[in-house]
Amino acid sequence: MNVKVLVIAVLLPFQALAQGFAGIGTDAEGFAVPQPSPRFSFPQDHGAHPDYRIEWWYLTANLTGSDGVSYGLQWTLFRSALAPEEGQGWQAPQIWFGHAAVTTPEDHYVAERFARGGIGQAGVEAAPFAAWIDDWEMSGETFDALTLSASGPDFAYDVSLNAQGPLVFHGDQGYSVKSAQGQASYYYSQPHLALEGTLTLPDGDVSVMGNAWLDREWSSQPLAADQTGWDWFSLSFDSGEKLMGFRLRQTDGTDFSSGTWMAVDGETTALRDGELVATPLEQSDVADRSIPTRWRVEVADKGVDVTVGALNPNAWMALSIAYWEGPVTVEGSHTGQGYLEMTGYE
Repeated sequence: MNVKVLVIAVLLPFQALAQGFAGIGTDAEGFAVPQPSPRFSFPQDHGAHPDYRIEWWYLTANLTGSDGVSYGLQWTLFRSALAPEEGQGWQAPQIWFGHAAVTTPEDHYVAERFARGGIGQAGVEAAPFAAWIDDWEMSGETFDALTLSASGPDFAYDVSLNAQGPLVFHGDQGYSVKSAQGQASYYYSQPHLALEGTLTLPDGDVSVMGNAWLDREWSSQPLAADQTGWDWFSLSFDSGEKLMGFRLRQTDGTDFSSGTWMAVDGETTALRDGELVATPLEQSDVADRSIPTRWRVEVADKGVDVTVGALNPNAWMALSIAYWEGPVTVEGSHTGQGYLEMTGYE
């Protein structure tokens, strides 16, 4: 998921994103709305869906460098529609923005890009697959073998990605419900990517290897009006099992949760509201905010009772849309690593 995240005229959608994270709890009149029992068509659905209001291609990775250091990597391309209508050139209603980051145990490097749709500066093509904004790009002949690059003022990366397993569809065959009122998105992932390549950091180049997780999600109103943000976990256990789970925080102090359990043999189990329990254990002072950077995550039916802790508690995405995103370690009933995204912390 996903943000994930998500300023007058061109930047108006980003102001909305900061409130309820994507203005995506507001009415979606005129836009297409996800329906139950979706029928995906590939490779077309790897591409853009401009009749929906918001969409993202979201990659995170847990890496180990040739220097023995643990790293995290993020690359995200967002599409946000100003209006449910078509247009050419500068009249196209699509806004694109990209986020990229590299996290180390001591530092967190971030950058962002913005683009207007219709002029070739950013976009997504399904086959051959290509997602780009300026010179940041994720591309490949197929969705299973990709190259990825991005750069910022003090970092860059150039890596390759190769799928080691199938796509995973969340919720009911990819129809992911986000609230008791029934708001939903289409949501699938490729959580089985092997990554290798090079990070360029202030101290020089570092060769890295590891595992990556690519999320695809699109909707027009995936949050309810009373939901203020989310806490999203993608966890890869040393046993070979995986867990995606999130809780959406609500104004009355309760939350709505969902998730997917992925067994070693590839079988998936959808987790209903309440089956995943995520409890903050420790707060960190980050960017003048109190952010929960250590969690207890439980899925009783799967025997999961783990502590999830940030590699770097200061992994704050200090961008036009601010949120926390960084690599985590897992200890307890299961061990492993993963990523945590937290939005809506003011």
